[in-house]
Amino acid sequence: MFNVQCSIIQNKFVPLPSKTSKKYSIMSKVVINSYEDFQQYVGQVLGASDYVELPQERINMFADATLDHQWIHVDIEKAKAESPFGQTIAHGYLTLSMLPYLWDQIIEVNNLERMMNYGMDKMKFAQPVLSGQHIRMVTKLEELANLRGAIKTTIKFTIEIQETGKKALEGLATFIYYFKA
Repeated sequence: MFNVQCSIIQNKFVPLPSKTSKKYSIMSKVVINSYEDFQQYVGQVLGASDYVELPQERINMFADATLDHQWIHVDIEKAKAESPFGQTIAHGYLTLSMLPYLWDQIIEVNNLERMMNYGMDKMKFAQPVLSGQHIRMVTKLEELANLRGAIKTTIKFTIEIQETGKKALEGLATFIYYFKA
C-alpha cells in the first residue's frame, strides 16, 4: 500500500526512485482550516508520525488500565519460555490506542467548533508489536464528504513497526469535523 520512498516538496510527499523501500521522510504537520483545505489531499498520503517505543512499562500500565493481564503481555519470564515470539508483546488495543497521539503529529485541524471520532472499519492486526519495538503511523485521506455543515473524512491508517518494516495494524478511521461558520 505505502510502498514508495518519499521526500517532501512544499510540505507534500514526493516519491523517490526506489521499488523496495517502505520509508517516508517525516514532514511538517498538514494544516487544515476548511473543507477546501481537506479537498486537496483526497487520495494522498497525509504524512507519517515519528516513531514511538512501546516499552514493557507502558504495556504493564495498559494491562492495569484495562484489567488485561494475560501472561503474553506482562509475564516476561513465561513469555521467554513459552511465547512463540520469545518475549512479551503489546496488547493489540494498546497499539490501536496510540492512534490519537500519532494522528496529532500528522495533522492540525483549526477553526473547529467540534470533532467526533465516528468509527473504525476494516481493522486488521497484521503482526504483534514486541515489547520495546517502535511504531509509527502513516495516513492517507481516502474519502471526504461535505455533510451540510460537517465534514466526514475517511482516513486509511497503517501502523508500522520500525524494527521489522512490517505492518502491525491497518484500517480506516472516520472523523466528522464541524468547522466554525
